[in-house]
Amino acid sequence: MSFDVTPPARWRRSARCGASNGCVEIARPTTGMICVRDSTCTEENTAAWLVFDVGEWRRFADDAKGGRFDRP
Repeated sequence: MSFDVTPPARWRRSARCGASNGCVEIARPTTGMICVRDSTCTEENTAAWLVFDVGEWRRFADDAKGGRFDRP
């Protein structure tokens, strides 16, 4: 899904990231939206963001927790 989004003020990184810089970051620029990016992306590189509405994000998170994307 694509939205015209104002850049988020703050990105959050997974607590499991550790010292690695190759992590996933999320942000909530507005109510009802979730932005996702690779932590190596710059603030100017908005084309590298994925933007989801809350329902899409919840479905993705539930599928990931349920093992849908696990490799055999």
